[in-house]
Amino acid sequence: MAKEKEFYWRRLHSLLGLIPVGLFLVFHLLVNFQATKGVEAFNEAAGLVEKMPFLLVLEWVVIYIPLMFHAFYGVYIAFTAKSNLKRFGTTRNWFFMLQRLSGIFLVIFIAWHIWQTRLQKTLADAEVNYDMMADIVSNPAMLAFYIVGIIAATFHLSNGIWSFLVSWGITQSKQSQKVATWVTMIFFVLLSVVGVMAILAFV
Repeated sequence: MAKEKEFYWRRLHSLLGLIPVGLFLVFHLLVNFQATKGVEAFNEAAGLVEKMPFLLVLEWVVIYIPLMFHAFYGVYIAFTAKSNLKRFGTTRNWFFMLQRLSGIFLVIFIAWHIWQTRLQKTLADAEVNYDMMADIVSNPAMLAFYIVGIIAATFHLSNGIWSFLVSWGITQSKQSQKVATWVTMIFFVLLSVVGVMAILAFV
């Protein structure tokens, strides 16, 4: 019974990592990418998000609750899962390890990002706009922290898609898994470029 429950918890963890958390990450990076078009373009895109009806409810139901479950259960998986990294130095084993390390790092990064943006809006009545982000990344250390955070997030999502396809029985053969590796890594590179270009646009 315990193993059966864990099976379903892991399936839920995998699903929420893709929908809605993964979809939100892509959406968030695309909104941020508007900064490459200038201050007004980003503020307009961010403003449209802020004007969404029932925004607070949507944030909690679609983002925060699924994200917290995925993060906390992911940390549990990271500290209980066994890796074959020392015995089998394959690409997949390295990805297995990087998935868990990036997940642990992202718990810290996302919490800090929320503190610097959403909570500042709530607690200090700050406006989430271009100037806010420009002020945050004006510190070179913080800029580096954000770049690492973005790359960690895009890798975690991309590799998570590969794991999702395997665990849900969509890619069962070695050939299909190999193809999925290439496709998800191309997605990782493209999404990373979007994310890094977006954050550099605030500098």
